[in-house]
Amino acid sequence: MNEKRIAVTAIVIDEQSAAMEVNKVLSEYNDMIIGRMGIPYRERAISIISVAVDAEPDRISSLTGRLGQIPGVSVKAAVSKK
Repeated sequence: MNEKRIAVTAIVIDEQSAAMEVNKVLSEYNDMIIGRMGIPYRERAISIISVAVDAEPDRISSLTGRLGQIPGVSVKAAVSKK
């Protein structure tokens, strides 16, 4: 069994039509979300979301993988070492 890790997931939404799908995926992982901050950057027509999570590395990878498959979405995660 993997130990849980803390991670911050950065999500950039370039296509606003993808926002609903991003929120749907995040709601499926809501049990591991510690907090979330969203910033609409209207001048560039993008949205930036930062999500702090506490979960096993496999679940963090699953979340970022699902989000990364959505067209118009870029995602990266920074995971703690302990």
